[in-house]
Amino acid sequence: MATDTQTSRTVAEKFAERLGRQDPNGIQELFAEVIDWHVPGSDALPWTGRRTRREEVAPYFTTMWPHFAHDKSKVVLERIIVDGADVMLLANFTHTVAASGKEFTTPAAVHLVVEDSRIVRMHLYEDTLTVNEAFTAG
Repeated sequence: MATDTQTSRTVAEKFAERLGRQDPNGIQELFAEVIDWHVPGSDALPWTGRRTRREEVAPYFTTMWPHFAHDKSKVVLERIIVDGADVMLLANFTHTVAASGKEFTTPAAVHLVVEDSRIVRMHLYEDTLTVNEAFTAG
């Protein structure tokens, strides 16, 4: 079923708002049962990789967020681009690694696909080298 642009925008805005609140369960409920999720990166980082089920969404965030210093993360959403079911969120992420205190910033694009008012695809594109170096550089 084709998804109209306004529905896709509304779902994406909810995703961004819940991400900003660090609400993993609220984010998870926006997803369909079966998903195409990909966060590329080093295998040394336990949150990277693929996921295929809704119930894997909240654990992604609850695994990742403790690695960042509390209240030192910043997401600047620059633009939302919507074309039917496809949504691109363009942003800059700044985080501080909890273990080392190292701060890093990476531009990011999040590609969402919305079907029947649910997110069926989430692919993250960011500077994975910068992220990896923040966690591994001495």
